[in-house]
Amino acid sequence: MYLLETERMKLRELTMDDVDNLMEIFSDPIAMRYYPSTFPREGAVKWVELNQSFYRDCGAGLWACELKETGAFVGQCGIIPQTVDGQPEMEIGYLFVREYWGRGLATEAAAAVRDYGFSVMGLKRMVATIYHTNAPSMKVAERIGMTFEKRTFVGKSDDVIYAISRPQA
Repeated sequence: MYLLETERMKLRELTMDDVDNLMEIFSDPIAMRYYPSTFPREGAVKWVELNQSFYRDCGAGLWACELKETGAFVGQCGIIPQTVDGQPEMEIGYLFVREYWGRGLATEAAAAVRDYGFSVMGLKRMVATIYHTNAPSMKVAERIGMTFEKRTFVGKSDDVIYAISRPQA
């Protein structure tokens, strides 16, 4: 079942059938350069389990992004709970298969997820936590209307925080 649809993609919940799809990202050292390391297959299994717990507990998580035209898995994008400087936040996250970079898919998915967060989930604010040297992810955040808020550590990661608040009616 698809939760969201964009011009070129459909987004759905991750399942264990996506482990191989996720490994296209997690085993790629270039795609994972802003993470501490690549992930082994067991890491992809745990990733799916974690997101399935988010679906149950908060009604969102990272969702598989598939091209409408071919059904190809191109990445993941969604909303996950995050803690920033001790405060609970809801984060828009995105991570795509390198083969599909540079086509605007992350921006397209993130914009749809932003709208979903405001209109369906009723969120008042969302953030993106981005490794401080990850300029492409910062550009995606900016393209969907997020603005730089601060630089801080999220866990052990030296990140910048971008944020957006729901427009006032």
